[in-house]
Amino acid sequence: MTQTAPVRPYVRGEAEGDTLWFLGNLVTIKTTGAETRGRLTVAEFVNPPGFAAPLHRHLKEDELFYLLSGTARFRCDGEDLSAGPGDLVFLPVGLAHTFTVGPDEPLRVLQITTPSGFEDFAATVGEPARERRLPAPAPVDPTVLGHAAAQHAIEILGPPPEE
Repeated sequence: MTQTAPVRPYVRGEAEGDTLWFLGNLVTIKTTGAETRGRLTVAEFVNPPGFAAPLHRHLKEDELFYLLSGTARFRCDGEDLSAGPGDLVFLPVGLAHTFTVGPDEPLRVLQITTPSGFEDFAATVGEPARERRLPAPAPVDPTVLGHAAAQHAIEILGPPPEE
């Protein structure tokens, strides 16, 4: 039987956590699977105005977004879901989804995935951020993104939506 390290309480401050550029977004990993016995990952995203995620689906993870500021329009399984500050959006495992950030301001959101693992995908595709501000470095090569997604049980199904 394999023993795991005990999980201990902690506080991670506003500017603490591993920060990286991921698909043109600033992402700070607030807690990882290693810290939650594989149960969840929490990441804070700052998405620039107008950002749109590729159409994709997670094959292992449910995904929740808690909006701190800004607005976004989510599309999941044929439904349009508009959200703003204080709203929580739940995207179940296996359903194709995307989202588009509103045009007027960045979207600041907590992304919670369960079980954990998203942090590994973000680290594979992203690069360490030296500064915690937009704009991001050059976009990720779609071939690199597709390969990394496949390794982390995520299917890229199409390009970002055009508004």
